[in-house]
Amino acid sequence: MRDYEEVTAFLGEWGRFQRLVFFLLSASIVPNGFNGLSIVFLAGTPEHRCAVPRGANLSGEWRNASIPLELRDGRAAPSRCRRYRLAALANLSALGLRPGSDVELGSLEQEPCLDGWEYSRDVYRSTIVTEWNLVCDDDWKGPLSTSLFFVGVLLGSFVSGQLSDKFGRKNVLFATLAMQTGFSFIQVFSTSWEMFSVFFVLVGMGQISNYVAAFVLGTEILGKSIRVLFCTLGVCIFYAFGYMLLPLFAYFIRDWRMLLLALTLPGLLCVPLWWVIPESPRWLISQGRFQEAEDIIRKAAKTNGITAPDVILDPSELQDLNSQKQQTYTILDLMKTRNILTITIMSVILWMIISVGYFGLSLDTPNLHGDVYVNCFLSAVIEVPAYIISWLLLRNLPRRYSMAAALFLGGCVLLFIQLVPSHIRALSILLVMLGKFGITSAFSMVYVYTAELYPTVVRNMGVGASSMASRLGSILSPYFVYLGAYDRFLPYILMGSLTVLSGILTLFLPESYGMPLPDTIEQMLLVKGLEYRPASSSTRDSKEEEENPEIFKSTAF
Repeated sequence: MRDYEEVTAFLGEWGRFQRLVFFLLSASIVPNGFNGLSIVFLAGTPEHRCAVPRGANLSGEWRNASIPLELRDGRAAPSRCRRYRLAALANLSALGLRPGSDVELGSLEQEPCLDGWEYSRDVYRSTIVTEWNLVCDDDWKGPLSTSLFFVGVLLGSFVSGQLSDKFGRKNVLFATLAMQTGFSFIQVFSTSWEMFSVFFVLVGMGQISNYVAAFVLGTEILGKSIRVLFCTLGVCIFYAFGYMLLPLFAYFIRDWRMLLLALTLPGLLCVPLWWVIPESPRWLISQGRFQEAEDIIRKAAKTNGITAPDVILDPSELQDLNSQKQQTYTILDLMKTRNILTITIMSVILWMIISVGYFGLSLDTPNLHGDVYVNCFLSAVIEVPAYIISWLLLRNLPRRYSMAAALFLGGCVLLFIQLVPSHIRALSILLVMLGKFGITSAFSMVYVYTAELYPTVVRNMGVGASSMASRLGSILSPYFVYLGAYDRFLPYILMGSLTVLSGILTLFLPESYGMPLPDTIEQMLLVKGLEYRPASSSTRDSKEEEENPEIFKSTAF
């Protein structure tokens, strides 16, 4: 019996058909790059202060002194959320008293911004923050909007795999692209923060679903050697390219509704791809639709200029794994032995911390010194070398040390930021970008590393559980950024410390580089320092260990 790889070997690895699929599927990821982090500009918070109504009976001098000063970043600045009580100021103004000389301002009673706020228009013309006054007592709503998007991503990641297994990779890819584009378009006409946030959840669901569908479709159509390139460089670099376009759009379009519309419309460019990107022949075969699969393979051969054999798919020749009796595994099998339980716990912690660091630094760009658009662009550009370096490390060096080095680099430079003198702002930005470089590299590597640690029978569940932890990390990340309102260095201290700790944790994971992929739970590599106690079938396990010593050995620390 021949498997699918052997049946389609005559197509070659890198013909015109494969190049077309590679670049078009990668291109479909570009809108995810700018939609996923658009909240950086849509929910930008400009400088603001309490509004003083024109009808207030205040002299120009008292009007200028109506906002108390507060210490911010070591400097006195007008309060964003308080003002002196206007009734008292009107009385003092009517008496002809002068602020500062006749009246000690510090002794005056204060009140909240009862008449709204005045916003600076130097950076943004309008955002959801300025439209719905998401400041002061309502400043928690901005981070919540971002978290709700990632809640949508979490929900989408639950259902996307099942939908594409049932309805096909191509159908789900284009249905969820339409979902992302459609709900994003409706968001433009939001009349309240609540409406905006509800549709943001749905946009998040659509985004992760089309990302996963494109990822799976590419891995199933492309050959072994190109598959690795597609998963590591193709998808990631096109995502980074979309991320780079975000500050460019935002720089020229300062109104949040027009910006969101401009970021939504490129999704329509994916419509013509329906007639170019094929369904996965592997999926069609799994559904028993052999003729459709064969038609796609013949079309691919014609595109590549290759003559296809007379008979490509013989149903009796293809291996039908579903017909074989196989043991059923559940999520509980991730806790079956001490070893797999330890690896699962460590993977969950690792993915969550890396996700907090990646999205925390991406969302924090407006809080850096300098131009917000330049900082966002730098944050996107730094991802390209990070993806390339991680790909090279995965090809040539041990996983454990590569991951740990990337995490130590990312964490340590974030901890050093608090030591940089306030007047050397360029150095602070450089350290943040280095931190982003390290954490992005680790994020790219952790997918491969985790997949190699889990055995075939529970690999999908293991990576899925870790990925879910990553989504939880992304939901928490806006609140790490939010802490910067209380102390500018606190987000970096927390993210840096957690990243360094995750680097240390990585060193206790087993090394999978150059090792055969485990097929059963008993064949898994051992966590460093964990004494292995086999289950009741100890005789069988020890026999397997003798037959496959290279699978069971734990590498030196």
